[in-house]
Amino acid sequence: MPDLELDRLDKSYGELRALRELSLTAHAGEILGFVGSNGAGKTTAMRIVMGVLASDGGQVRWDGRPLDLAARRRIGYMPEERGLYPRMRVGEQLEYLARLHGLDQPAARAAAGEWMEILGVSARRDDEVQKLSLGNQQRVQLAAALLHTPDVLVLDEPFSGLDPVAVDVMSGVLRERSRAGVPVLFSSHQLDLVERLCDSVGIVKDGAMVAVGSIEQLRAYERPRWLVDGPPGGGAWVDGVPGVHVVQADGTRTVVELDSTAAGAEQPLLQAALAAGAVREFGPVRPSLVELYRDVVSVPTEVAA
Repeated sequence: MPDLELDRLDKSYGELRALRELSLTAHAGEILGFVGSNGAGKTTAMRIVMGVLASDGGQVRWDGRPLDLAARRRIGYMPEERGLYPRMRVGEQLEYLARLHGLDQPAARAAAGEWMEILGVSARRDDEVQKLSLGNQQRVQLAAALLHTPDVLVLDEPFSGLDPVAVDVMSGVLRERSRAGVPVLFSSHQLDLVERLCDSVGIVKDGAMVAVGSIEQLRAYERPRWLVDGPPGGGAWVDGVPGVHVVQADGTRTVVELDSTAAGAEQPLLQAALAAGAVREFGPVRPSLVELYRDVVSVPTEVAA
C-alpha cells in the first residue's frame, strides 16, 4: 500500500490560524497516533484529508499524487461525531453504507455480517442505532469505516467511550489492518493507549506539528540517561566519574546523564556505583509519552516546532 502524506497544510478561519504548515506521513503498514489538546487542529487536518474542508495551502497526497475523489473513496473514515442514522437498524444501515461504497447486495450483506461479528455487535443487528450504548455505537461506526476493505484508515477518536474489552477488540482490528499494509492514522487523548499501540506519533499544538517520529525516537533523550538505585549519599558517589552528570538525586535513587552515546559508556558509572554500595537497580531512563507530551506542549509553539 502507498503512503498518505499531509504536506504543509494551512487553514485559517478569519484571524484564527487552525493549521500552520502541518506535515505528517502515515506510512504503509504503520499505525500513527495523532495527539494534541482540544482545538489543536487534529480534526481539521482529518477533514481536509477527506475533502470535507479545503485547505488554504499545502497538499494531501496518496501514492505521491494529490488526493482526488477516487482515492478518497478508498479511505475508511471514522468521524469524531457519529455519522450514523440513529433510527436505522444496525444491519440494514451497514448494508446500505456498503452499497454506497459500490458493493452489490450479496457482498454488502456479507461484509456487514463479517464486521458485526468481528466487532461483537452481531446480536444487535436488528436494533436501532440510538438504542445501543455509546461503546456499541462506536463499534458500529468502525464497522462502517471497514466495510469496503479500505486502503487507508483515518479515525478521529475511535476509542472514545469504549470499555477495556472494546478497546482490545478495536486495537486488534487496527493491528490486523496495519499488518495487511494499510496506513492507519488515528487521533486520541489516551496517551497510554497511543504509546502501547502505535508505531509512530505526531504531536500537534496550535495547528503546528511540534514532534513526530517513532515511539523510540521520541522517547530518546539527546544524551543517554541512567537510573541507579542503591548507593546512598544523594548521588555524591558520582563525583569523579568522567562524562557523567547528576540530573536528579532522591535518597538512594540517582538519575544521571552521560556525555557519550557510545556503547559501553555506562560501564564506569556502574563500576563507581558498585564501589559505593549494593546496586538494586541499574538501567536506561526513557520518558513516557505522557511525560514527553507535557514537556512538548509546555513550551512556546515556535520553540517546540
